Amino acid sequence: MSDDKTPPKHTFKKPVQKRRESAHLAKAKGRTVSQQRWLIRQLNDPYVRAAKEHGYRSRAAFKLIEIDDKCKLLIPGMRIVDLGCAPGGWTQVCVERIQINERKQGQVIGIDLQEVSPSIPGSTLLQGDFLDPALQEQLASLLTGPVNGVLSDMAPASTGHEQTDHLRIMGLAEIALEFALKTLSSGGFFVAKVLQGGSEKQLLDTLKQHFEKVQHVKPPSSRKDSRELFVVAKGFKSVVK
Repeated sequence: MSDDKTPPKHTFKKPVQKRRESAHLAKAKGRTVSQQRWLIRQLNDPYVRAAKEHGYRSRAAFKLIEIDDKCKLLIPGMRIVDLGCAPGGWTQVCVERIQINERKQGQVIGIDLQEVSPSIPGSTLLQGDFLDPALQEQLASLLTGPVNGVLSDMAPASTGHEQTDHLRIMGLAEIALEFALKTLSSGGFFVAKVLQGGSEKQLLDTLKQHFEKVQHVKPPSSRKDSRELFVVAKGFKSVVK
């Protein structure tokens, strides 16, 4: 667990796709074809390079930046819970955008099954299952006020089977929503990763019942060949009529 009140200083410049010579692997020996393709894609990805330049722990940080630019979610002074936060890119963006300081008593708490190391200045990191009652008690004891937003960029390891992967990621979105409904304060927001395809109706029906506005967003940094989307729900109704 960490709790450092000095946030890192980063400017927000979106990566620009420039025409450049494609990078190639110097050595391919010992790597499978799929591993070689993944590495080449990483080497040629402008968001991967930009993440390194800005000190973000993953290219996924830009997904939250772009979602927030579009949907206007993060406001200075908010309290945010980031589920499945490893390796910490979304937590970093939250710390920067809610501007934790003495005047604005915001709070960012990241939770993941694995340890997130090193610590992220300005955040508190918890290791464990967010559905575990003991961890929920720990979270409640740490919170300095009502939770304004719950984020989930969680995704299971891909099986390569499209329908199975879809059902598994939808299952994670549903348990993240279950947590959010118990945790959010009135007017709060919820963001979760989903995949394009069927079996979304139940999730969307629940979201529409509990939130004023629900929309799907595919940020520019989400790869074109990926089926991932993010469901963004705003205006939590703590008491459903």
